[in-house]
Amino acid sequence: MHFEDRNGTLLCYRAGEMLEIGGWGANSLRVRATMQKEFTGRDRALSEKVGGSTATVTFEEESLPVGDGTFEKSTLAVITNGRLKAVVNFAGVISFYRDDKLILREYFRFYGGTISKESRCLKIVNREWKGIIGGSEYALNVKFEANKGEKIFGMGQYQQDSMELKGCVLELAQRNSQISVPFALSSLGYGFLWNNPAVGRVTFGKNYTEWIARATKEMDYWITVADTPKEILENYTAVTGRAGSFPEDLMGLWQCKLRYRTQDEVLEVARKYKAEGIKIDMIVIDFFHWTVQGDWKFDKKYWPDPKAMVDELHSMGIKVIVSVWPSVDRRSENFNPMMERGLLIKTERGAAQTYDYQGDCVEIDPFNPETRKYVWEVCKKNYYDLGIDAFWLDNSEPDYGVYDFENYRYCDGPALTISNMYPQMYSRTFYDEMVKEGKPVVNLLRCAWAGSQKYGNVVWSGDVPSSFEAFADQIKCGLNMGVAGIPWWTTDVGGFMTDDVNDPEFRQLLIRWYQFAVYSAVLRMHGDRGPYNIAPLDDRERGGGYLHTGQPNELWSYGEENYAIMKKYYDIRIGMHDYIRSLFEEASKNGSPLIRPMFYEFPGDTQCWDIEDQYMFGPKYLVAPILHAYEYKRDVYLPEGKWMLVHGNGDDGSTAVFEGGRTVSVDAPIEYMPVFERI
Repeated sequence: MHFEDRNGTLLCYRAGEMLEIGGWGANSLRVRATMQKEFTGRDRALSEKVGGSTATVTFEEESLPVGDGTFEKSTLAVITNGRLKAVVNFAGVISFYRDDKLILREYFRFYGGTISKESRCLKIVNREWKGIIGGSEYALNVKFEANKGEKIFGMGQYQQDSMELKGCVLELAQRNSQISVPFALSSLGYGFLWNNPAVGRVTFGKNYTEWIARATKEMDYWITVADTPKEILENYTAVTGRAGSFPEDLMGLWQCKLRYRTQDEVLEVARKYKAEGIKIDMIVIDFFHWTVQGDWKFDKKYWPDPKAMVDELHSMGIKVIVSVWPSVDRRSENFNPMMERGLLIKTERGAAQTYDYQGDCVEIDPFNPETRKYVWEVCKKNYYDLGIDAFWLDNSEPDYGVYDFENYRYCDGPALTISNMYPQMYSRTFYDEMVKEGKPVVNLLRCAWAGSQKYGNVVWSGDVPSSFEAFADQIKCGLNMGVAGIPWWTTDVGGFMTDDVNDPEFRQLLIRWYQFAVYSAVLRMHGDRGPYNIAPLDDRERGGGYLHTGQPNELWSYGEENYAIMKKYYDIRIGMHDYIRSLFEEASKNGSPLIRPMFYEFPGDTQCWDIEDQYMFGPKYLVAPILHAYEYKRDVYLPEGKWMLVHGNGDDGSTAVFEGGRTVSVDAPIEYMPVFERI
């Protein structure tokens, strides 16, 4: 192994591989490696200018046994940046130390060396490169030793019943309701960013951790250390970016359903909310308000004067967000111009088709700056210039007809190498232009990647079922998304897919989900509500008149008793306005999410690292959602301190105070979700 100290950056050369380790922010290191003659120069998620690095490189000697009772000298390279140290041995194996205590080491099982007492005859190396025949990319496999007792969180959103990720296998790929944000937070006091947008897999196994990129030109990861999860997230968002200012007039209720078919339907709902004395902050115009996908404009038959509609909504203090999909139907007026100019995704084989819902479509290539320019100019003319305030960038994974990633190519390279960045580049089509107006940008997306938090993204959890099982999963999804640096996260209240709105169990689910959503970043009513017995507006093959719509989804749509509960919780939300504003401000300041795992506020309490069914809404409120049908009592763990049980914001006069450090059992009638205030 050949080492070089290049002005505080460590360069290592071995068997055709170039390895570079350098300081990148306070108590942090960036590690890159390539089998090519130079690095790509892409910083990917590490987009922020960083300071605080005082990295130094030193060289030490170690004695290696040669097999006959004798030893020979070997050089170790050491780079230190604050509290984090990396040591590279003769075989190129990296060991990381936090305050001189080992926290992470690459996995190596090859003959020779003194890395561990494990078998060396397996010929397993720490970084395995396999050239892809006919291309310049490599398949990359990087392994680390597993740490006993370690707990891992973050990584984005995966629809599973485990929030803690040790023992989990996670696909590094974007899908509808699956979001790969490859930042992991360890209970051992470090954070790890896999700064590579390639499609692949990570396995947090008991025997070893394995990161796989199916096609890439370089390895790139970043590691940081700190005392608490909050400090780790502060370090991470310092180098990847933080959410901007969230407008105060969007912190209340967002109203949405699948789908308002006409501007009259939108105005009718808005006027009734006003008559009911309920202020909605945003009303959402969902898909197929357009002619065909890719036209990106209102269907004049049902939206004859959208500017007048927007003006009236604005007069009521309601902002308007409109759905934009990245799919372009062959019938669209924009298809041929975009196809001819190379602005759409390319297929490697077969037909030029990437999406097939309600039309033969190809999706846009937002990696191409010309694509971003083209799409923005159309949407600006047809939406933004009419007063539309924000964009619902749906299907932003993108939602491929078949997730056959090796069949797609963007202008920057094969989908296998960069596809996980697609949602971020899609969002920048709008953010980069809207931010020039000097106002906060708040757009709604179904997917994200590391660093997406800085591009005005409210991310929701996708088209999930309307079930208590899915509801419980969303709690875990939201907590891990926050730990992965995405603080503006939300869900469809009640889930997206409902067969029958009259089902008593669904209505109970809706109330429990709504109660949770009041104590989350964005309170948003949405869903595809069955039964589907509403006649279409027409039978045309173009436009949104023929497409189905779901049942009403406004607060009053589910009976007087449920309406009363939802109004009460709406009042709770409005009453917390100043507190919620402070949480959004904290997210902008240090990256803290609004909904937080228990360990985020109580890292020294070992029980808090095991809790997955309750959370902190900021530092003040402990929230215990009801996650099962017909459940009217639940156990809640209270950390040390004093806790006051909040009944409907105190409207029943309750002032029950509990000593923490124990589990308590509390009542939870349908009218009430247990919430404790830290006092």
